Amino acid sequence: MREIQLRDAKANLSAVVDEAIDGKPAVITRHGKKQAVVLSYEEWRRLSQVPSFGRLLMAAPARAGDLPARNRSKLRKTDF
Repeated sequence: MREIQLRDAKANLSAVVDEAIDGKPAVITRHGKKQAVVLSYEEWRRLSQVPSFGRLLMAAPARAGDLPARNRSKLRKTDF
């Protein structure tokens, strides 16, 4: 991913956006520090719709015999 200074990005904003649409995002820097990223809307949508870890686990193709059986004899005894 290329880095571009803020003043250059301002002067060439249309070209920076066109490149992002073509799959070449850019990191915008100000005073040498990374401040922002310009990427296509489609790439932003793809990245922002990452499922939660729980949803990934629920979607896993696990079957009953895939996980080892629990050994309940090692469970701590409680007084309830």
